[in-house]
Amino acid sequence: MALEQDQRISEVVKRERSRLSNFIRRRVPDPLDAEDVLQDVFYRLVEANRLLMPIEHITGWLFRVARNRITDLFRKKEPENFSDLAVADDDEMLRFEDLLPSPDDGPEALFARNVLLEDMKAALAELPQEQREVFLAHEIEGRSFKEIAEKSGVSVNTLLSRKRYAVLHLRERLQRVYDEFEKK
Repeated sequence: MALEQDQRISEVVKRERSRLSNFIRRRVPDPLDAEDVLQDVFYRLVEANRLLMPIEHITGWLFRVARNRITDLFRKKEPENFSDLAVADDDEMLRFEDLLPSPDDGPEALFARNVLLEDMKAALAELPQEQREVFLAHEIEGRSFKEIAEKSGVSVNTLLSRKRYAVLHLRERLQRVYDEFEKK
């Protein structure tokens, strides 16, 4: 029986590895972290199989576990550098720094870019944890409020309110930076 289970797991890994790996890599910029997530997903599959947990739709289950692992990774790993954050844009991940002035546009653009990155990082750090988490999950990770609510157990209305307060704070905080640039 154990040999049969191992064979079924091997077949699932062979069949789903490529798709699952691509799914994870599109969402996790660091290849080492992406590989860790992939291995963790397959570990959870083996664990579920050993515990005789019934899994009806194996592919959907694998992708759900992968999404949860990616979320956990982003939650525990606060970016050391704000420019490492990625923004979801039509199933394509753009790095946050791609939205800022290009450093190739001269010293003024480089200065503006560095100031904006540091002020954005500081402004996010000033937010209460609940507001910061919902802002990052929705705006940076590209997750829906419904998905965040299901994962966190917090109502969609509460999440909307938290994000609203986060956006208001960020606008006010970054408006000061904008005003400073306008004076020059």
